[in-house]
Amino acid sequence: MSELKNQINPGKLPQHIAIIMDGNGRWAKAHNMARIFGHHNAIKSVREIVETCAALGIKYLTLYTFSTENWNRPQDEVTGLMTLLIQTLKSELHSLTKNNIKLLTIGDLNHLPINTKEALEDAVYNTKDNTRMNLILALNYSGRSEIIYAVNQIIDELKQGEMFIPVTEKTLSDHLYTKSIPDPELLIRTSGEHRLSNFLIWQCAYTELHFTEVYWPEFRAEDLYKAIIDFQSRERRFGMTTEQLMPS
Repeated sequence: MSELKNQINPGKLPQHIAIIMDGNGRWAKAHNMARIFGHHNAIKSVREIVETCAALGIKYLTLYTFSTENWNRPQDEVTGLMTLLIQTLKSELHSLTKNNIKLLTIGDLNHLPINTKEALEDAVYNTKDNTRMNLILALNYSGRSEIIYAVNQIIDELKQGEMFIPVTEKTLSDHLYTKSIPDPELLIRTSGEHRLSNFLIWQCAYTELHFTEVYWPEFRAEDLYKAIIDFQSRERRFGMTTEQLMPS
């Protein structure tokens, strides 16, 4: 693992990494266990990746924790996930504070169970002064709904004369849940799936995508290092040519 870490260029780290934590259910099935068993074991991965990102100097880490589509899962799994989230927030609050990590959330929190929402608000409040890294949980999140939310905010401001046309890309970005968060430079998806699944679809316009076959409960620091090394091997041109990027 140290050999992989030594391959990382500290001067070319992504400022913001986003992760679609996929494969908990399939991992549990492979171990002949209920799906919630996979979610419980996924906490180990979350803890290790958060600590590893903080140690590397990553400033923003966004985890796709619960999508709006996830409400369609079996009720016992949804209930178990909400209970697990509350337990994790309470048990990890001391670690977040000790490691100087600020917790933020994106998504429509108003439709979460009241005890889940209260646990989130408490953790966000108690870590608000931390400065080492920002850990963002995407909860009851939908990329399309986020864009609709932003558009409606803009329409209201236009009607009230608080904003004037033309509406620009910056206008829309400034009304998203992530308005104070830079766009991710690297997005990682585990478990072998190759899609965004309605996650940060506006923000990922120029994000480098890294897909791995590893199920999330088995994803460890070594896998994160591999993703960062892959990211650093790519040329990010943003529509320009290689020659334009070269120093004159």
